[in-house]
Amino acid sequence: MSIKFLAEDDRPREKFLLKGKNSLSDSELLAIIMGSGSRDETAVELARRILTSVNNNWHQLSLLSIKDLMKFKGVGEVKAISIATALEIGRRRASQEIPEKPVISNSHNAYQIFRNHLSDLRTEEFWAVFLNQSNRVIHLAQLTQGGINQSIVDIRILFKTALDHYSTGIVIAHNHPSGNLKASREDIEITQKIKEAGKLLNIQLLDHLIITQNSYFSFSDDGLL
Repeated sequence: MSIKFLAEDDRPREKFLLKGKNSLSDSELLAIIMGSGSRDETAVELARRILTSVNNNWHQLSLLSIKDLMKFKGVGEVKAISIATALEIGRRRASQEIPEKPVISNSHNAYQIFRNHLSDLRTEEFWAVFLNQSNRVIHLAQLTQGGINQSIVDIRILFKTALDHYSTGIVIAHNHPSGNLKASREDIEITQKIKEAGKLLNIQLLDHLIITQNSYFSFSDDGLL
């Protein structure tokens, strides 16, 4: 359904889903926060009127009290609290530092990330770390949980996860509860399949680790990649 055929109160939400958050105007964002307009105005019109009163400045809007917000016709206590809450979340977000994401530059860096998840398990699990172009970790995920001696990964799920996080590099790992660090034929085959699939998507498989309780084996270090 085209956006133009929707009620104006529904358009900002529909536009968000169809075109993304960056496509919304300030008044449309505020309309979503409020949820609805009044008998005389749509949510977008009410939002536009509120923002105009503060020169379209979010900071100035954040200085208004609940009582100040409720002076606008169509804004009750619930809407006023919703607006104030959203602005407070924005303030807290702005005051927090973006956490530094670890960089994986060698197999030991990767092992330090995987060991807490894989070293002490009784069954095999398959995990992956997803990296950006600077080899910084942007996502860590468990992809499969297997039986006593095998864990088979679905390559489609692996690369869907990589694409969802705009990853350009992957490090995969699974554990051997037996303590055996030797790569099996199946381990080598799945590694090559993932490597070749990554070439088609321009997502590089950087390493595959086999984790035991006290040590690890790196396909990259051993020349198997």
